[in-house]
Amino acid sequence: MQPTLLILAAGIGSRYGGLKQVDGIGPGGEAILEYAVHDAIRAGFGKVVFVIRKDIEAPFREKVGHKIEARIRTEYAFQEFDTALEWLDQTPVREKPWGTGHAILAAKNLLTEPFAVINADDFYGQQAFQLMGDFLKNDCTPQLYGMVAYRLANTLSENGSVSRGVCTVNEAGYLQHVVERTKIDRFEEGIAFIDENGAKHPLADNTPVSMNLWGLHHSILEAIETQFRSFVLENLDKPRAEFYIPKVVNTQLENGAAQLRVMTSETQWYGVTYPEDKETVQAALAQLAADGAYPEKL
Repeated sequence: MQPTLLILAAGIGSRYGGLKQVDGIGPGGEAILEYAVHDAIRAGFGKVVFVIRKDIEAPFREKVGHKIEARIRTEYAFQEFDTALEWLDQTPVREKPWGTGHAILAAKNLLTEPFAVINADDFYGQQAFQLMGDFLKNDCTPQLYGMVAYRLANTLSENGSVSRGVCTVNEAGYLQHVVERTKIDRFEEGIAFIDENGAKHPLADNTPVSMNLWGLHHSILEAIETQFRSFVLENLDKPRAEFYIPKVVNTQLENGAAQLRVMTSETQWYGVTYPEDKETVQAALAQLAADGAYPEKL
């Protein structure tokens, strides 16, 4: 069975200042997500599902959708504030969407096979998709998930601090837990994160971090839905609370419902957290094309 690639593209991108999901970054004007689809096809994926918002559907389809639909089976799901909340008898006041775990639920009816989850605005590289594709096709089960991690030093921005899922991995290569750390940056003495009290905590360059490249069995959808309902009820008065994928994974691990194999990509991750990151990513993609890793125009 060919796995599915689920691309989360409903984010607002407030720090970036625009619709970065479809912004032209590659040498031929490609959006970053077009490279993900290209690599996924090479790795044996058979379907792409985009999670977007209704208000960006037209520009999204015009800029990237029609090109991808010509290459691979493509479907769309829509994440709105009220998605998957038909069971709730009140309307929560929200300032932002419910997060990445909620985005997966938006695509629930389209996920009928093992699937990988990625962010639309991150460049993961060919190695990551090959690792994930092989895992989903050969090893993924209801009790075994996967993740491609990156070395922390390969994921920083030159233009500001970042948030990363810092992973603890046992000697056998399985995830113990993942903790979201915000305000990670490179300081004179090395990489560190700043906690809520302003204290600095060092992190090793080779610390494995999650960039939201998860490999999941479709049977996890029931657990996601159950956990999301509990999360909503606990956070009705918190308009910015978000239900993240690592929360779901940690709960499954803690309950003994599954294990998660960590595969590490040695390549450089690229992303456009800040507007100033765009130039760096453009140069990197142009160089990859010049080196023959990708066509000059996808």
